[in-house]
Amino acid sequence: MTVVNSQVNKVYGQECDILQNRYRSKPVEDFLDTLSPKQALKAAWVINLVEDMDVVPTQFFQKMKSTEDLWEIRVKVGNDILRFLGFFDGPKLVVLSHAFQKKTQKTPRQAIQLAEERKRTYFIRKYK
Repeated sequence: MTVVNSQVNKVYGQECDILQNRYRSKPVEDFLDTLSPKQALKAAWVINLVEDMDVVPTQFFQKMKSTEDLWEIRVKVGNDILRFLGFFDGPKLVVLSHAFQKKTQKTPRQAIQLAEERKRTYFIRKYK
């Protein structure tokens, strides 16, 4: 079972997977392919950190407020900020549904809506 410590907002024990859409493409993998080698290396490092650590600091993994239970993996490479949005499928599996390079302080509403739509589609297809 996933346990969230509300005082420090850390999550214990999870595994990451990348969502495949109905066209058999993987939008998060497509995003990773557009990154520079340095950005891709840091993104992979942080995703592995989220998978491997028993306690993940909120600096790297955090529940998003005002969403349908979306979580974000946070990656900073120099001045570049990357975000990977996902959701839990069961107690330990985080499905990454959307990724983008953040250019403003606030996460774009369109990015959140896209991740939420992919989440809904994922569960509809899963339980069909």
